[in-house]
Order: sequence, then structure tokens, then C-alpha cells
Amino acid sequence: MALGALATCVAAQTPTTALAASEASATKAPLWQYAQQKPQWQRCGADSPAAFQCTTLKVPLDYSDPDGKKIDVAISRLKASSAKERRGVLLLNPGGPGGPGRSLPVDPNVNISEEVRRRYDLIGFDPRGVGQSSPVSCGLSGDEQALERPYRAESFAKDVEWARTVADKCQAKAGDTLRHLTTRNTARDMDVIRAVLGEKKISYLGFSYGTYLGAVYTQMFPRHTDRFVLDSAADPERYGRGMFQAMAERAEPAFTRWTQWTAERHTTYELGHTPAEVRKTFWDLITRADRTPIDYDGTLLTGDDIRAQRATFSRVQKAATWVAELKKAAEGRQATPSGTPGQALNPLPPSSAHDLVPSDNEAASAWAVLCADTRASWPRDPEQYRRDAIRDKARYPLSGDFASSIKPCAFWKPGSEPGTTVNNNVRALILQNEWDPATPLAGGQAMHQALRGSRMVTVLGGEGHIVNGTNSRADASATLYLTTGRLPAKDLRLMARTPG
Repeated sequence: MALGALATCVAAQTPTTALAASEASATKAPLWQYAQQKPQWQRCGADSPAAFQCTTLKVPLDYSDPDGKKIDVAISRLKASSAKERRGVLLLNPGGPGGPGRSLPVDPNVNISEEVRRRYDLIGFDPRGVGQSSPVSCGLSGDEQALERPYRAESFAKDVEWARTVADKCQAKAGDTLRHLTTRNTARDMDVIRAVLGEKKISYLGFSYGTYLGAVYTQMFPRHTDRFVLDSAADPERYGRGMFQAMAERAEPAFTRWTQWTAERHTTYELGHTPAEVRKTFWDLITRADRTPIDYDGTLLTGDDIRAQRATFSRVQKAATWVAELKKAAEGRQATPSGTPGQALNPLPPSSAHDLVPSDNEAASAWAVLCADTRASWPRDPEQYRRDAIRDKARYPLSGDFASSIKPCAFWKPGSEPGTTVNNNVRALILQNEWDPATPLAGGQAMHQALRGSRMVTVLGGEGHIVNGTNSRADASATLYLTTGRLPAKDLRLMARTPG
């Protein structure tokens, strides 16, 4: 999934001057107590590197009431390996919303070059309400956390009830907290981290939703923004309901590309000699599974279950292997489980498998951020969702109804403040795969337009969500920018490795 200054809401000051002014003078402004915190660093865990340190900071739940309730923000640090070359801190965010990021400095799935590690303290953090940062819960059952709900006339009333139940449970259990779990407040928390660490500016590497969070920070705190790398950028204008719909729109050309690629390899996959034949094979499987679910490695898959894997078609070889195995299973032949695609769009793992947080924390915090940030983008009338789902299933057969059907945001109470319009000339580097299923290319291009000082690196033919670690030239561009401050002279278009 995909969602001002530190003291703007405390006093009528410009978005970047409130905390800076209190730093420059000895004035004990209401937020000064947070900037003065002295972090007590400790080893993050017995099984983590000794140099990997963690601590917890306090931030106000409501920045308009800094003397009111306080919550925790858990952060981590891996110091720059060269004290001589050190230039600052690099904050990391894995996306979400709802994704914990405290472990990112030592996460092997995150590719950060040695040159960058020499120059920056790597700072991970669990955003407010997430992971170890005063984690929230709505008391949701496993079924209530399930997002993939296609439109069916016979089940729509139940889906409306699900959306209403999630919103009502969240409001009843944690409504006073959830309304403050916004991207703007997380950006304010990032600026508290900056101030506590004694830095005038921060650099940043954010993935997926983390690109939107980073962009909001640049809008709220341009003077505190140093070198920002946004990997797989969300469209800041469509963030919210439009984000789901953009995924469905992009799934259709990805599916068409897959049919063409697979038809050229009929002798390998036996799905059809032409794109039209491949397409027919797939939709025949959907019809068959809707009539009688396909037993695939012990799991019964309906047509809707198969369509829910639409992101897989951004990776042509993986999708061809999977559909070929589904076809075998449908025909009663032995299927190979390795053909099963993963559900997750974001490959970056949670902070720690040992963290004791509520089982519904990711879902609760994700809905809180999305709904509070973009309440205006969600219709209130359930019948509007019905009409949109029917329309978009016709437009985008693979998943249009998944995207446009009803969500808990339809019944969510407003957040603590309006969302953010991103429109500035702050320098940033945007990395984007051409065939990203979760943050489509058009969204990255829209982010590039909103951040007028940015440069964009597009990996042509690049498959899947997240560029980091998948293209050496794109990684090199990020390293060069973070270590020297030099953006590419112009936008770059790099070629991906040929699939298969």
C-alpha cells in the first residue's frame, strides 16, 4: 500500500523557522523540550551488531498541543564508518504506510554502498504508531485485515459492512490517537530526530510510500532538506484512493506485455502461440477457477484469488512460470509450488520478527495514515463505490474492481489537518522501474514534476517494485548524489537486464 513545520501548528511562523528560531535563541518555545532530548543509545539486540544502536525519543501526539500527550518514536543508528569523511545523517524509510524501519541500517535487502556508509550515520526509525513507536491497534481479526476484496454484487453488502466495521473498531479503540497518525506528523517527527541528533539538515532514502513521506518533508522543511533519494515514487496528487486505482490501470499494459513475451516462448510455457491465445488461456483459467477452485499446492484458488496476484504480471518470466503451473494444476497434473507468486509488493521486511507489537498493527496504522491524510478523496456513499467498481472492472478487467471497491476510509473520521500539496524546487533524485506494479511509472513522473529541482532515473524494462539493488547504474547514480551532491545533468533512461 500507499500517505507544516515542526511548530507551524503551535505558532503562526513559516514552516521552516519555528524550531530553527528556538535553536538560534535560548527561548524555551513549547517544542524546545523535544529538541533538547539526550538520546540514551544502547545495543539494539543481543543478535544484532554491537555497532547497531537503538533509542527512543518522545514526540507530541498532537503538535498543536506540545504539552499534551507524548508518544514514543523508536530510532536506530549505525555510525558512519569514517569519522574523517562523515558529512551527516541518512534517514531511511521502507514504505507502507505501516512499515517499520528501525532495522533498515543493517537490513541485507537494502543496498547502500560503502562510500555512502563511510559518510553517513544511517538512521532507521519506526514511524509513529508503528512497530516499537507506541504501536496502535484496532483489535482487528485476521479476516478484517484482508485488503483484497473484489466487487461481487452478492457480496458487496458484506464488504460495506467490513469497511464500516474496521473504521468503527479503529475509532472506538484508538480514535483519539489515530487521527494524529498522519504523514505530516511523521515528517515533524523526522525533524525532531534531526534536531535531537544536532544536525542542521538530513539526507534521506525512502522507498514506495516513503517517497511521499520524503516529499512531504521537503515541502514542510525545505531548509532542513539535504540529499533526498526517492525510490519508486508515488504520485503526490493521486496519493489516497487514486493510488489503488493507478495500480489497476498499470496492470493492464503489464498484462498485455506479458502475453506478448509468453507467446514468443510457447515451447517453454505452452500457454499459446499468440498474445491472443495466451490471454484466452489465462481468462479460461479464471472462469474455470470461479466455477471450481483450482487446488494449487493444497490451496484452493478462485478466479478472484488469481486476479489478486495482478502485480506478478510486471515480472514476465515469473508470471509465465506461475500461470503454466496453474494450468497444470487445473488439468490435474502435478504443479510446482515454486511458481507461486508472493503477495508482498514491498520486499523490505519488518523491523524484527521478535518485536512484540499488536497483530493488526500494520493494518491499523496503514488505514490510519491513508484515511487521515486523504479523507477528501474517499466518497461517503457506498453506492458510489459500487458504480466505480463495476465501471473499473470493465475498464481494467484484471483488478479494476479490487481498486475501486469500498475501503474503510469511506467511514473514517477526518484526520487532524488537511493533507499536503507537494510543489517545490528542492533537489532530489527519483529512481523508477518502468514496470513497477505498486508505484507506476506515471506516478514517479508526477513526483518528478512536483519536485521541480529533481532528476529522474528510469530503468527501461525494469520489473517489480523497488529499484534499489536491482540495477547497478541506478545504484551508482544514487551513490554519486549522496556522496558528492551531484545530480545527473539530465534525466537518465537506463536499460534493465533482459528478463529470462
